[in-house]
Amino acid sequence: MKYFCQMIYQDDLKHAQDQSKTNKIFLQKLRKKKPKDLDDRFHQLHQEVFEEVDCLKCANCCKTTSPIFQMSDIERLAKTLKMKVPEFIDDYLHLDEEGDYVLQSAPCPFLGADNKCIVYDSRPKACREYPHTDRKRMYQITNLTFKNTLICPAVSRIIDRMKPHYE
Repeated sequence: MKYFCQMIYQDDLKHAQDQSKTNKIFLQKLRKKKPKDLDDRFHQLHQEVFEEVDCLKCANCCKTTSPIFQMSDIERLAKTLKMKVPEFIDDYLHLDEEGDYVLQSAPCPFLGADNKCIVYDSRPKACREYPHTDRKRMYQITNLTFKNTLICPAVSRIIDRMKPHYE
């Protein structure tokens, strides 16, 4: 079953790649129009899609990207792992071109073989909020949402279901 789900999720991501140009244009239009019901629509579709998608069968976000680690995240994780903050940073993080702390490598070193996060209760805020489709003022993060269509099958599905409502 896990392999079957992974295949379906890979199909979602392939579809998102194929629809990349269309999705980007669609999300740019939403950003400009700022529909009044946009947040409600995103939140409704977020709930609907996450009843279908099992993140533990996918974990593509953990396998391919890094969250931004705020200092509070770093301190919390260092404490959880019984490490000093500088040691945690040296072992796991580096500063990216924008000056943010991110993981040194992918997949995430805290991703278990079963796709479960071994530091789940202490995970960074960015992981807690991912894929950000249940936030307020969604029009402000349409660029991020576009990027997430290429990483998260759920976001790809949300955008596909949103298009008929706004096109």
